[in-house]
Amino acid sequence: MRVGYIILLLAVCIYAEASDYRSFRIVFYNVENLFDTRKDSAKQDEEFLPESPRKWNYTKYRKKQLDISRVLCAIGEWDIPALAGLCEVENDSVLMYLTRRTPLRELGYRYVMTDSPDRRGIDVGLLYQPDQFRLLESNSIRQPSDLPATRDILHVTGKVISGDTMDVFVCHLPSRRSGERLTDVVRKRASATLMRCVDSIASVRLSPVIIVMGDMNDGDPQTLFAGSADKLVHVPHGQKNAGSYYFQNEWETIDHLLVSPELKDSVSRVSLFQSKSFIFAPDFLLQENKKGEKVPKRTYRGTFYTGGYSDHLPVFMDLKIKL
Repeated sequence: MRVGYIILLLAVCIYAEASDYRSFRIVFYNVENLFDTRKDSAKQDEEFLPESPRKWNYTKYRKKQLDISRVLCAIGEWDIPALAGLCEVENDSVLMYLTRRTPLRELGYRYVMTDSPDRRGIDVGLLYQPDQFRLLESNSIRQPSDLPATRDILHVTGKVISGDTMDVFVCHLPSRRSGERLTDVVRKRASATLMRCVDSIASVRLSPVIIVMGDMNDGDPQTLFAGSADKLVHVPHGQKNAGSYYFQNEWETIDHLLVSPELKDSVSRVSLFQSKSFIFAPDFLLQENKKGEKVPKRTYRGTFYTGGYSDHLPVFMDLKIKL
């Protein structure tokens, strides 16, 4: 009888503590070439047009938009994600379609995005729930002019329900298409641009709440942000022997979430629920390859349309925010 009473008392205490906080889920997803079907004269987007070898058309475009909305709804479980960073989105019109012409329209998402000099015309964006994240400002951080034209970093500042100011950075660092060693220096310089912004925030705020998310094109973000442990810490993925991206018959984790060290303090007004993040890998996002492995069900394999979701899997983490 006494043991049962103690267990009940502990449960009540845990519930009371949990009820003082609200869950705040943050998602990052490389959606693999979310292009519209119209030619942009300023960009090299010819491979995603109806007359291209890929035969990209409105039917395929609409299906992909519906697929992305399904993923974001599913990843929310009981609570829809408060923030969702997306990369490989072509322009404002594709995010307008996603938030207003798919089932996401019922969830009230708003968005901000970059307008980068990337030659192919792909950018990054952030969907946010205005009742959980009150937008204050957003801006694009341009990379140094002597680097190859690449994606801007999106910097978004908002207020969360605790009253704290949250700074969110969404990144898609330069690819490894020309070889990992050759492009490593470019990625490190691009990450240095981000760190200068993080440093400036940390210098003016007593307890900064900083979130960095993105496709870093690197399996070890600590190599990109070396010497920055006092400003940013990596939130490792909870799963073992898993990855967010399958390339050349190997799993890699190149999609990452980083936070300011203050978020690891469990008594802070904004903190991590757990000291790890997760890779979202339900069966509907996967398919079996020739080796019998379950890998991401991508939209294209070369120019062959496979009708899948993306060549990346989403990653997410949960914060708890004091009410």
